[in-house]
Amino acid sequence: MRNDRVNHITVCGLALLLALAVPRIAAAAEIVLLASNGIRPVLDEVLPQFEQSTKHRVLARYDVAAELRRQIEAGQAFDLAILTAGQLDAVMKSGFIVSGTRMALAQTPMAIAIRAGAGRPDIRTTAALVRTLQDATTITYAREGAGGVYFTQLQQKLGLAENLKTKLRPVGTGADASAAVARGDAQLGVLPLSEILPVKGVEVLGPFPADVQDPMVMVAGISAAAKQRAAATALVTFLNSPEVRPVLKKKGMARAGRESRDSP
Repeated sequence: MRNDRVNHITVCGLALLLALAVPRIAAAAEIVLLASNGIRPVLDEVLPQFEQSTKHRVLARYDVAAELRRQIEAGQAFDLAILTAGQLDAVMKSGFIVSGTRMALAQTPMAIAIRAGAGRPDIRTTAALVRTLQDATTITYAREGAGGVYFTQLQQKLGLAENLKTKLRPVGTGADASAAVARGDAQLGVLPLSEILPVKGVEVLGPFPADVQDPMVMVAGISAAAKQRAAATALVTFLNSPEVRPVLKKKGMARAGRESRDSP
């Protein structure tokens, strides 16, 4: 009986030593992601692939970048943010993003949306664009979205702010702008191309001419207070991988930087 007890203790001791000696498999993480609406069509398609291959889970919250910036500055917990370049750089300067983690992921041109089947006015040159904007009955855009910021600056640049004032219908988000165009409440919608393509009931009239074009660039950065920094880094690496590029192209985006010339 005593020998049995000694053997049992020995076996248990060996099992404990083996358990301590074998490296633990890293637990799957929950990554809190704050992402601009402009890259949502891409993320909706590729995040399930990332989750399946890594077993991590991504808890994504989408909004216009300006609103996400306010949330971050108000103390919203997150691991990774993907915002427009200006908004991400602002929160990085304030210390909420680790500067060494900044990564430009994708860009998409600014474009004009029209109701499906509607007439297609000319916007191929800046002169034609000016005529089309002046002739438009109503123009909508997301007030704080990338399209709204771009279009407000463009009006000033082209000297159209006063002429267009009565035609403008600013709304909360790009989805609201697309919906207004689809319903016929607005003739034209100014949006990033990536936010027009997935919407039923609207069509892309075209991108803004090259001499007044200013693509929306989506930039990622890891929170200075990230709880899942390693997993967030893995997600950024995945989003910058060759596997994601076909999805970017399909969704009206391209890699930022040298690949920008391939933008649709």
